[in-house]
Amino acid sequence: MTNNPMDWGHKALDWGRAYRAGMRDRPVRAQVAPGDILALLPENPPETPEPMEAIWADFERIVPQGLTHWQHPRFFAYFSSNAAPASVLAEHLVAEIAAQGMLWQTAPVVTELEMRMIRWLAEALGLPGHFTGVTHDTASTATFTAVLTMRERALNWAGNARGLASGPRLRIYASAQTHSSVDKAVVMAGIGPENLVKIPTDDRWAMRPDALAEAIAADRAAGHLPAGVVLCVGGTGIGASDPIADCIAVAREAGLTTHVDAAWAGSAMVCPEQRVHWAGIEQADSIVFNPHKWLGAQFDCSVQFLADPTDQIRTMAMRPEYLHTPGQDRVTNFSEWTPQLGRPFRALKLWFLLRAEGLLGMRTRIGNHIRWAQALAEKVAAEPGFELTTPAMFSLFTFRHLGGEDLDAHTLALVQAINDDGRIYVTQTVHEGATVIRFQVGQWDTTEADVAFAWDVIREIAARTG
Repeated sequence: MTNNPMDWGHKALDWGRAYRAGMRDRPVRAQVAPGDILALLPENPPETPEPMEAIWADFERIVPQGLTHWQHPRFFAYFSSNAAPASVLAEHLVAEIAAQGMLWQTAPVVTELEMRMIRWLAEALGLPGHFTGVTHDTASTATFTAVLTMRERALNWAGNARGLASGPRLRIYASAQTHSSVDKAVVMAGIGPENLVKIPTDDRWAMRPDALAEAIAADRAAGHLPAGVVLCVGGTGIGASDPIADCIAVAREAGLTTHVDAAWAGSAMVCPEQRVHWAGIEQADSIVFNPHKWLGAQFDCSVQFLADPTDQIRTMAMRPEYLHTPGQDRVTNFSEWTPQLGRPFRALKLWFLLRAEGLLGMRTRIGNHIRWAQALAEKVAAEPGFELTTPAMFSLFTFRHLGGEDLDAHTLALVQAINDDGRIYVTQTVHEGATVIRFQVGQWDTTEADVAFAWDVIREIAARTG
């Protein structure tokens, strides 16, 4: 084989195929200590070119052992960052094409395929025809963009021009179940975390619309300036969802825009029976969901749907002379919708994925995940010595094993023991002040047998740890 990296493409594809095929034989979480990988790497870069044989050999020697295998079918931690085979294939082509789609003219197909995929996805999720949208790298960026737009709309677009120093105290409203990216967004937008108002929740951990209305009224009475409301569907901690229709009605009455974070659970809306969880979504101003989670698109690929992009474009667009497209004033330039100027060809993996799987395939897979998680949650609730701390919401539930005098310490020790064992991977969270184990089903290749196997492993290790 030559030393030309392009000649090694087939070897890379063959390695990837073998890697996926042997996944079940690997421990899910990386079995290394901090610094182990660093110790294998030279401290200084090479002065002269090195042969591809040596580079490849080091790849095989160093990289696999340092991976936590996100495509492992027994990955039950966090939310899966899936990479369906068709999407992976498309990502190879994206790397080969190496297009930069910052403007329509720099890669027309990047822009126009993205426009069509946004429409396909909106239809797949049951959203009405007035929604348009744009891709981002992650939901964090989409939420940041939505909060910036809320800020500028509330300030009549004076914040971008004059800054925030002399302006009123802005307020953003969200429930305690929203993702930490909302907290980060208000920090990056210059609003400040003290002005993110966490609204009380009900016995299903969902935002209370009456409490939202009271908070907005109290802030206005105090001389503050309410700017927007962030709602969640399938919150990261326990999967809770806010009452979308009722909360949007409160926001609209107050003249505020809404952004709905459905980063994980939005994919479940390909199943019509799941759409009850975001009833009223057609009234939202902005929605984000991550096809790179449950839907199967190769990371990164987040989609923000917009009822009307005008305010966001007004907030984000900058048009220096070198970015003008002479004679084409009506084209869409998605870089004017987002913080980033540079834009990869994300739509290609969506196109391959949607065509290779079809909506029926996606509904079947996600529906199975939800059913398997709900069935396992019922087993946990019925098992002596275990406590189901939150019910299955979509395909996520939490629980703990009732062992030891200090339940929090015991739970953390159990999580550590499970993950050190390597056969499955779970994580913990804190719910209502208690440390609990968080279990979600969503990896692309997971089977019902994998879910059952996970329960066997959990019970086995719990019995050993007391």
